[in-house]
Amino acid sequence: MIHYSTEVASAKKNGSPIVALESTIISHGLPRPKNLAVALEVEEIVRSEGAAPATIAIIEGEIHVGLEANELERVANEEDFVKASIRDLAILATKRKSAATTVAATSHIAHLAGIEFFATGGLGGVHRGASESWDESADLLALANTPVLVVCAGVKSILDISATLERLETLSVPLIGYKTSKFPGFYLQDSGYSIEHRVDTPREIADIWRTRIGLGVEKSGVVVANPTPTPMELGLHERLLNEGLAQTKARGIIGKEVTPFLLEFFHLNSGGESLRVNVEIIKSNSRLAAQIAAAAR
Repeated sequence: MIHYSTEVASAKKNGSPIVALESTIISHGLPRPKNLAVALEVEEIVRSEGAAPATIAIIEGEIHVGLEANELERVANEEDFVKASIRDLAILATKRKSAATTVAATSHIAHLAGIEFFATGGLGGVHRGASESWDESADLLALANTPVLVVCAGVKSILDISATLERLETLSVPLIGYKTSKFPGFYLQDSGYSIEHRVDTPREIADIWRTRIGLGVEKSGVVVANPTPTPMELGLHERLLNEGLAQTKARGIIGKEVTPFLLEFFHLNSGGESLRVNVEIIKSNSRLAAQIAAAAR
């Protein structure tokens, strides 16, 4: 049920490094036409580090691992691409629907395709007020059960970062900081929480990934936290977060509606800063993931 792009099929045949890329950021995370330009640039970054980019999406019910140019344009421009998590895959495939894949779904499909390395922007996590709403991203369980290494910029600071870190620990998901001992908060290089394990080279990360197998702890994923190189100014971030949270309270926005509202609030009120950081994050993470994949050969 998986269709491979020409480039990815060739890389698999030759045993060349491959990096999985999610498609939700293309279809839902960035405005048109910038989304297509960024997607193309990210794929070129992966290639420049010696790996093949495998952007993952579902097109008319068929799982695509790697997209040809016309398929990437469809993901970027067509309106009928929904967001797909793991639980949606069989339904969408049967109904022949098109969808962009979340972190959870991308990790799952990457593993099915034999791809070990995945670059994304930020992870989902435990949402604010989850003790009442039970709102927790499917990304966390996917990480606990899918042996794919995920390079990210931590989780968005609008989430409950402390609870997210606790869940990652409970689920035995290894967490590594790349050139940092501070857990990044997506827009910020430092969320205020620390990371126990720091590494400073892609080779060291690749070695850790391979060592898991001999120790019998290879069933889960690994999270590599790579801070954004150009963070949002802290004062602007705190103002937007406080104003956004005040708006959710005033409007009675609760549960799973809080996070989309806050993300949109940042987008509309940051003067382009949230978009700038978002783009820089996916570029930086894609480069690092490709370097790790190349080092792991």
